[in-house]
Amino acid sequence: QVQLVESGGGLVQAGGSLRLSCAASGRTFRINAMGWFRRAPGKEREFLAALRWSDSDTYYRDFVKGRFTISRDNAKSTVYLQMNSLKPEDTAVYYCATSTAVILSGSEARYDSWGPGTQVTVSS
Repeated sequence: QVQLVESGGGLVQAGGSLRLSCAASGRTFRINAMGWFRRAPGKEREFLAALRWSDSDTYYRDFVKGRFTISRDNAKSTVYLQMNSLKPEDTAVYYCATSTAVILSGSEARYDSWGPGTQVTVSS
Protein backbone atom coordinates (compact mmCIF):
# COMPACT_ATOMS: atom_id res chain seq x y z
CA GLN A 1 0.00 0.00 0.00
CA VAL A 2 1.02 3.57 -0.67
CA GLN A 3 -0.12 6.37 1.59
CA LEU A 4 -0.47 9.89 0.24
CA VAL A 5 -0.88 13.21 1.98
CA GLU A 6 -1.56 16.44 0.11
CA SER A 7 -0.75 19.88 1.49
CA GLY A 8 -0.45 23.47 0.35
CA GLY A 9 -4.08 24.26 -0.33
CA GLY A 10 -5.77 27.39 0.95
CA LEU A 11 -7.47 30.61 0.02
CA VAL A 12 -5.91 32.79 -2.68
CA GLN A 13 -7.08 35.73 -4.74
CA ALA A 14 -7.63 35.42 -8.47
CA GLY A 15 -4.34 35.80 -10.31
CA GLY A 16 -2.38 34.37 -7.41
CA SER A 17 -0.35 31.19 -7.09
CA LEU A 18 -0.22 28.11 -4.90
CA ARG A 19 2.08 25.11 -4.79
CA LEU A 20 0.53 21.84 -3.74
CA SER A 21 2.63 19.00 -2.38
CA CYS A 22 1.90 15.30 -2.21
CA ALA A 23 4.12 13.13 -0.04
CA ALA A 24 4.11 9.38 -0.62
CA SER A 25 5.04 6.76 1.95
CA GLY A 26 4.81 3.01 2.28
CA ARG A 27 5.47 0.82 -0.75
CA THR A 28 6.73 3.69 -2.90
CA PHE A 29 8.84 1.33 -5.01
CA ARG A 30 5.60 0.34 -6.77
CA ILE A 31 4.98 3.87 -8.02
CA ASN A 32 5.58 4.44 -11.73
CA ALA A 33 3.61 7.65 -12.07
CA MET A 34 1.80 10.22 -9.98
CA GLY A 35 -1.06 12.41 -11.00
CA TRP A 36 -3.12 15.37 -9.83
CA PHE A 37 -6.90 15.53 -10.07
CA ARG A 38 -9.53 17.91 -8.74
CA ARG A 39 -13.22 17.94 -7.95
CA ALA A 40 -15.06 21.23 -8.10
CA PRO A 41 -18.38 21.69 -6.26
CA GLY A 42 -21.14 19.86 -8.09
CA LYS A 43 -18.79 18.38 -10.68
CA GLU A 44 -17.03 15.11 -11.28
CA ARG A 45 -13.40 14.65 -10.46
CA GLU A 46 -11.15 15.58 -13.38
CA PHE A 47 -7.58 14.87 -14.37
CA LEU A 48 -5.04 17.70 -14.42
CA ALA A 49 -1.49 16.42 -14.84
CA ALA A 50 0.71 13.36 -14.45
CA LEU A 51 4.42 12.65 -14.17
CA ARG A 52 6.32 9.43 -14.82
CA TRP A 53 8.83 8.65 -12.12
CA SER A 54 11.50 7.04 -14.33
CA ASP A 55 12.12 9.93 -16.70
CA SER A 56 10.00 12.83 -15.40
CA ASP A 57 7.92 12.81 -18.57
CA THR A 58 4.72 14.77 -18.07
CA TYR A 59 1.18 14.83 -19.41
CA TYR A 60 -1.26 17.73 -18.98
CA ARG A 61 -4.87 18.47 -19.71
CA ASP A 62 -5.03 21.19 -22.29
CA PHE A 63 -6.81 23.68 -20.05
CA VAL A 64 -3.97 23.74 -17.48
CA LYS A 65 -1.05 23.91 -19.90
CA GLY A 66 0.95 27.07 -19.29
CA ARG A 67 -0.60 27.65 -15.86
CA PHE A 68 0.07 24.46 -13.89
CA THR A 69 3.36 22.59 -13.62
CA ILE A 70 3.89 19.14 -12.13
CA SER A 71 7.30 18.28 -10.75
CA ARG A 72 8.89 15.89 -8.28
CA ASP A 73 11.50 15.46 -5.59
CA ASN A 74 12.69 11.88 -5.77
CA ALA A 75 14.56 12.01 -2.50
CA LYS A 76 11.37 12.94 -0.68
CA SER A 77 8.99 10.78 -2.78
CA THR A 78 7.03 13.97 -3.26
CA VAL A 79 5.25 15.43 -6.25
CA TYR A 80 4.26 19.06 -6.59
CA LEU A 81 1.69 21.03 -8.53
CA GLN A 82 2.62 24.64 -9.08
CA MET A 83 -0.50 26.60 -9.97
CA ASN A 84 -0.21 30.13 -11.36
CA SER A 85 -2.73 32.67 -12.60
CA LEU A 86 -5.44 31.03 -10.55
CA LYS A 87 -9.08 31.66 -11.41
CA PRO A 88 -12.24 31.32 -9.34
CA GLU A 89 -13.15 28.28 -11.46
CA ASP A 90 -10.03 26.54 -10.14
CA THR A 91 -11.77 26.29 -6.76
CA ALA A 92 -11.90 22.61 -5.92
CA VAL A 93 -10.56 19.83 -3.76
CA TYR A 94 -7.26 18.71 -5.25
CA TYR A 95 -6.15 15.09 -5.04
CA CYS A 96 -2.94 13.30 -5.86
CA ALA A 97 -2.82 9.66 -6.87
CA THR A 98 -0.27 7.02 -7.78
CA SER A 99 -0.17 4.57 -10.64
CA THR A 100 1.79 1.40 -11.26
CA ALA A 101 1.25 1.87 -15.00
CA VAL A 102 4.19 3.10 -17.05
CA ILE A 103 2.07 4.84 -19.67
CA LEU A 104 0.86 8.22 -18.46
CA SER A 105 -2.90 8.44 -18.32
CA GLY A 106 -5.68 10.75 -17.30
CA SER A 107 -8.04 7.89 -16.50
CA GLU A 108 -8.87 7.44 -12.84
CA ALA A 109 -9.01 3.69 -13.40
CA ARG A 110 -5.21 3.70 -13.93
CA TYR A 111 -4.57 5.10 -10.44
CA ASP A 112 -4.35 2.89 -7.40
CA SER A 113 -3.84 5.00 -4.31
CA TRP A 114 -5.39 8.36 -3.52
CA GLY A 115 -4.78 11.07 -0.97
CA PRO A 116 -7.59 12.64 1.08
CA GLY A 117 -7.39 15.89 -0.88
CA THR A 118 -6.62 19.51 -0.09
CA GLN A 119 -9.04 22.41 -0.57
CA VAL A 120 -8.12 25.25 -2.90
CA THR A 121 -10.38 28.29 -2.92
CA VAL A 122 -9.81 31.15 -5.36
CA SER A 123 -11.65 34.36 -4.60
CA SER A 124 -12.60 36.89 -7.26
